[in-house]
Amino acid sequence: MRINVAQQLKGLVGEIRRYRVDEITGEGFPLRGDLKLVRTDRGILVTGKLQTSVKAVCSRCLEEFELPLSFELEEEYFPAKDFPMTLGSLSLGEREGFVIKENNILDLDEAVRQHVLLNLPIKPLCRPDCAGLCPNCGKNLNCGPCECDLESTNMTLAPLKALLGKET
Repeated sequence: MRINVAQQLKGLVGEIRRYRVDEITGEGFPLRGDLKLVRTDRGILVTGKLQTSVKAVCSRCLEEFELPLSFELEEEYFPAKDFPMTLGSLSLGEREGFVIKENNILDLDEAVRQHVLLNLPIKPLCRPDCAGLCPNCGKNLNCGPCECDLESTNMTLAPLKALLGKET
């Protein structure tokens, strides 16, 4: 998402603009939500709540599914060139973070991409009760039971069964 902020950069500190987001990002996922751009003494502060969905692979059954994500964005963007600031100008060496391009275009794609990556679960699940894969034949147990006899083939618990006096 790209926003022209030339007029807002010329405005007073504290000037607020609001934007409604409903588009497909450069990464190819839908993005919806509301953004607030606030003129600061150093640049533009972008805050908002966004929702999206990304393709993920279930960590149990290895099936691809749509994973809904929502996150809050709060990033400050700094002009790439010195702009007449209300409280003086900021030298290029003091800037850290995201930059407003020379043509005064604020590009949110990289910030959104980073927030999406940070909000991905470590082990995504297609559903909370996902049965996963059979450890022997690899069948997706969400589609039904397999023909494997897990009692006779699972040797990891054999030493414990021997301690209990049961044959394996």
